[in-house]
Amino acid sequence: MFQTRFSRRLAGIGAIVFALLLVVAGSLWWIFRDYGAKQITAYFNEAVGVYAGSDVRILGVAIGTIDSVTPDGQLVKVTMTVNGGIQVPADAEALVVSPSVVSDRYIQLAPAFTGGPQITDGAVIPVSRTETPVEIDQLYQSLDKLTTALGPNGANKNGALSDIINAGAANLQGNGQALGNMIQQLGAATRTLSGSQKDLFGTIDNLAQFTQMLSNNDSQVRGAEDQLASVTQFLSDDRQNLGAALNELASALGQVQTFIQDNEGRLKSNVDKLAAISQILVNQRASLAQALDAGPLAISNLLNAYDPAHGTLDGRGDINEYSMGPAGANAQSAPMLGLPTAGGSGSSGGGQ
Repeated sequence: MFQTRFSRRLAGIGAIVFALLLVVAGSLWWIFRDYGAKQITAYFNEAVGVYAGSDVRILGVAIGTIDSVTPDGQLVKVTMTVNGGIQVPADAEALVVSPSVVSDRYIQLAPAFTGGPQITDGAVIPVSRTETPVEIDQLYQSLDKLTTALGPNGANKNGALSDIINAGAANLQGNGQALGNMIQQLGAATRTLSGSQKDLFGTIDNLAQFTQMLSNNDSQVRGAEDQLASVTQFLSDDRQNLGAALNELASALGQVQTFIQDNEGRLKSNVDKLAAISQILVNQRASLAQALDAGPLAISNLLNAYDPAHGTLDGRGDINEYSMGPAGANAQSAPMLGLPTAGGSGSSGGGQ
């Protein structure tokens, strides 16, 4: 009996302690739930479908709630709270997102935090960094303006638009295949340009540099244009003489062609002979080079050896060469140099 009462009392005490713990935990959560939270204010041109209590998200994940939506002059002031521990870039943008036509909209902060300074409590996002979606009524108004501008009271008042449509239909009639081929070839050309974008941009850069060069040398370019204009004017003034010269040139070329045709065999024979002579000259180019080097000196010596007073060619020799050599060789070479021989005396010059 005593144990039963003790057990009941212990269970009651446990229940009371558990209840007190729940109350304390709830109080602590209520007190510290906003610890580290940041309040941010954003200004929009309009905020249709945005209400207090709507979500604040990053990449579609809820990270806070909207506290209030109030008008502020021609803008709408939206105050929101971001939960503690959530990192948001200091230059974040605020976008009103409509997930569907009938659901409430939410505000998304972008981009996601990847590093750098963070947004602080009490920060303000100006209207330059906020965006709102296009409303359906705005889209309808744009379409209405377009149809009015193209309708019978606008561009088609005198049937101009109808004429354009009819002319386009007449031009495209029967050309569907050609139009399809053109679109395919244009796509292929686009892919080619996409693969060669560096070369294309390089070409554009070179053209820009060329244009800049022309701009820097504008006076010289103008001078060249003036000279070209003068030459053009000169050719224009003498176009009759130039035409006559061209006609004479055509006649001369015709005569040359006739001459070549009539003497084709002889020309071929002469060219073949000239080729043989050229080959001989090529084979003897060393001898020719030596002769050309020694020829001027030999001619000069010959002129210096000639005695015009006696009409002889004078020479000079070394006596020792004859005393040291064979007598027969000396005897044969001595008369050639005008020297005395072993059997008699010689003259220093030829017969006079």
